[in-house]
Amino acid sequence: MERRNFIKNSAALASVSLLPASAWALTKGKKLRTAHIGLGAMGKEDLLAISSHAHVEVMALCDVDGTNLAAAKKLHPNAQVFSDYRKMLAELKGSIDAVIVSTPDHTHAPASIMAMDMGKPVYCQKPLTHHVSEARAMRKLASDKNLVTQMGIQVHSFYDYKLATLLIQSGIIGKVHTVHAWSPKNWGDDGPTPEGSDTIPENLDWNLWLGTAPERPYKEGVYHPGNWRKVLDFGCGTLGDMGVHIFDTPYNALELDVPKTIINNCRKPTGFGFPEKNMVTYEFPGTKYTAQSLKWIWYDGPGAPEMDEDLKLPNASSPKEASKTKNDESVEDKTSLDAKISGDGKLPEQGAMFVGDKGRLLLPHFMQLPKKIVNGEYVDISAEIAEVEKVNKMGKPIRNYSSEGPKHYHQFVDACLGKGECTAPFSYAARLTETILLGVIAGRFPNQTLHWDSEKAKFAEEEANKFLDASYRDF
Repeated sequence: MERRNFIKNSAALASVSLLPASAWALTKGKKLRTAHIGLGAMGKEDLLAISSHAHVEVMALCDVDGTNLAAAKKLHPNAQVFSDYRKMLAELKGSIDAVIVSTPDHTHAPASIMAMDMGKPVYCQKPLTHHVSEARAMRKLASDKNLVTQMGIQVHSFYDYKLATLLIQSGIIGKVHTVHAWSPKNWGDDGPTPEGSDTIPENLDWNLWLGTAPERPYKEGVYHPGNWRKVLDFGCGTLGDMGVHIFDTPYNALELDVPKTIINNCRKPTGFGFPEKNMVTYEFPGTKYTAQSLKWIWYDGPGAPEMDEDLKLPNASSPKEASKTKNDESVEDKTSLDAKISGDGKLPEQGAMFVGDKGRLLLPHFMQLPKKIVNGEYVDISAEIAEVEKVNKMGKPIRNYSSEGPKHYHQFVDACLGKGECTAPFSYAARLTETILLGVIAGRFPNQTLHWDSEKAKFAEEEANKFLDASYRDF
């Protein structure tokens, strides 16, 4: 089924009269009645965070896995349950106010578009979509219908990322000409397409899990519940997972749009999984915070990043010795994390390095202060930080994920209720996602420079354009 036909069919289900989102948001004393699509690992986190808001009432729960659905039902016994999001939205369109989409990537756009066509605000997990065409469609639909939207990049609302954004925009390292960003995670698979099939578990509706994606046999442990990110038809690899988080602050701080060129240094395509290691180089048009153009290098997979002089830290005698120190991403003790960026010459396991004409700024991922480096030495920026905190009324950092994590979700709920705005709406998230997905597509053309025409939404290389969209399976 073509995507445009899917959208048309979804719109037909939205025939009831609905108030515009802006008018609905002004209704006083109203609880936000939510419907949740996808209740697995991240879906459960999303459900807990959204429902922790005092003015949320969970009305409906949907998952293709009965085990996930039963666990969520225990948390919200009064909610109606469904296995098919299309049936849920069609039946409850008059009694739900907002939709949360927490499915594997390939279902983000189909579920979100159907909800948005019904005039529903949507909170959708990252990356926003599986295809560039879907990102553009969702951005336009959100704008046309004036909907409250938010992409699930929780760190966007954390102190240290907001601080880094403001420091960069204050000119702390001058005009930025290069960004390095990295994650050693491996959401790739260099092996062949799995053969054969396994018995589908009784708790899983495999047809609904596949949704609009091409049909394929079920293989235990290969797709559901945890490895779909590795597979071309369902996920977006490490770049689409951690890249969205780690790209977000530099992308936002430098006010970037989409890139002009992309090249991915990786292995040849296999037709099944993403490469286990990628080095993606983007060239962006300049902005007021950058040089005339900006070079951005992303590294992922075991051993990432490839060492570069730009990544050499104080007390490291050579780039090769700037080996990584593992970030503790547990939530128990975030107050002591600043101490982990010390002058030991070791890069954080994940993070970004801004390179400007007046120095470098290291931003670890996550919940750690950025650090400035000039002429190979760390520079005390406590005065600059204090000034930014004061001017922007930021307060002091709270590094506890349990308390800070829900802020991004609550921002969405509040915006739906007419209180403030979202900081990662689809108008922003779609551009960030498009950038990510262009790098993913470049992985199908190893070591070949692709040239992107943003206005035409096309590559100059015609063979790459077929990966901007995909037909939807009729399921």
